[in-house]
Amino acid sequence: MGEEKRVEVERWLAKADHDIRAARSSLKENPPITDVACFLAQQCAEKSLKAFLVFNNIQPDKIHDLGKLVGQCGNLNDSFSSLIPMVAGMSQYAVQDRYPDDWREIMLDEAQEAVTKAEKVMAFVKGKIPV
Repeated sequence: MGEEKRVEVERWLAKADHDIRAARSSLKENPPITDVACFLAQQCAEKSLKAFLVFNNIQPDKIHDLGKLVGQCGNLNDSFSSLIPMVAGMSQYAVQDRYPDDWREIMLDEAQEAVTKAEKVMAFVKGKIPV
């Protein structure tokens, strides 16, 4: 991998790491900020998947649909299909749950699950990228 691409992939993964760290922190607040944690968890998964696309010389689309991103990654590596159940339902956190008109109360267990799923997606992707 060339230096320029390595740096770009590392930047995507660093942003994903920042998102998941901030998601964890928001769950430690009193009361926990569950909607923000879910948004950041989705962002972590999204940026991790986009890092894999960049690693494979594909400029990622500006989309938030994790299912589509997993599909694009799956076109390059069949093992990504194992992520489909993990990302199911997480895309809603990118848009629907961010604004007051669509806002709903997200329970702590749902937010914790979203963070855990995002951590697993990020770890999976990192295992596929030798940086």
